[in-house]
Amino acid sequence: MNLFSKRKNYFSLDTPSEKKKTDRRKKEQGPSIPNGMWIKCNTCKMIIYKKEITEYKLCPSCGAHFRMTPAERIAITCDEGSFQEFDADMVPENPMEYPDYDQIIEKAQGKTKLREAVVTGRCRIEGNDAVIAIMDSHFMMGSMGSVVGEKITRAVEKATEERLPIIIFTTSGGARMQEGIISLMQMAKVSEALGRHDAAGLLYITVLTDPTTGGVTASFAMLGDIILSEPKALIGFAGQRVIQGTIHQKLPEGFQRAEFQLDHGFVDRIVQREELRGELGKILKLHQTGKRGNGNE
Repeated sequence: MNLFSKRKNYFSLDTPSEKKKTDRRKKEQGPSIPNGMWIKCNTCKMIIYKKEITEYKLCPSCGAHFRMTPAERIAITCDEGSFQEFDADMVPENPMEYPDYDQIIEKAQGKTKLREAVVTGRCRIEGNDAVIAIMDSHFMMGSMGSVVGEKITRAVEKATEERLPIIIFTTSGGARMQEGIISLMQMAKVSEALGRHDAAGLLYITVLTDPTTGGVTASFAMLGDIILSEPKALIGFAGQRVIQGTIHQKLPEGFQRAEFQLDHGFVDRIVQREELRGELGKILKLHQTGKRGNGNE
């Protein structure tokens, strides 16, 4: 009986020619890096180890502001444990019977773990009560469909009913083409709700984040009593190539960036993300003091 007939091999050695092939293949493939550990900054082009990025999601090399999810935004803006979500179960349908729209929505929901491209709710910011709406560019580029419009409208109406200020963090590619005219209707619906909120003498703050474009810019994003922006955020209606192709002129350097908009009076102030919670808290506190001083509270 051969005692070594089923001997287990614990390792093997490549022949010199096989080793050369293996080394060449590894060189061609480049270093093996696990997925999700690194992120590229689109501003300075640096490759950054994700653990170097704090909860504010800033590039440690150039300070660029990476895009945030609503959950991340809530964590750095709202007082801990104070956020109470509105209309969490509201989901879109396919009113225009657009081909594969249901599958597109399901894919976006699976990617973001959200039902739609905006999260709304009530919270406190440095002890001040407010209603907030936070759009998410990760969900179909924050496009505004019927549910986005309905959720923001309801949030504004809730703020009006409870006599609270509302803060909307905008980020969007514009109206959602899969919902056609129903998407465009949301511009008027949200704006009308904000008109009633304004008529009640209440405060509306918009925080423009990258990118804020299309129908969102053309409606509620620019209606704030106070309009703040994060640095270098893209803010505009049509894209640069469309505008240049229409007017046949070269656009100024930095056109549609927050700094350009500030210089031309479309933005009141640019605020670094790390300072935004304090800035909002200060504005809300001043607003509350003003209401008490006028005897309106």
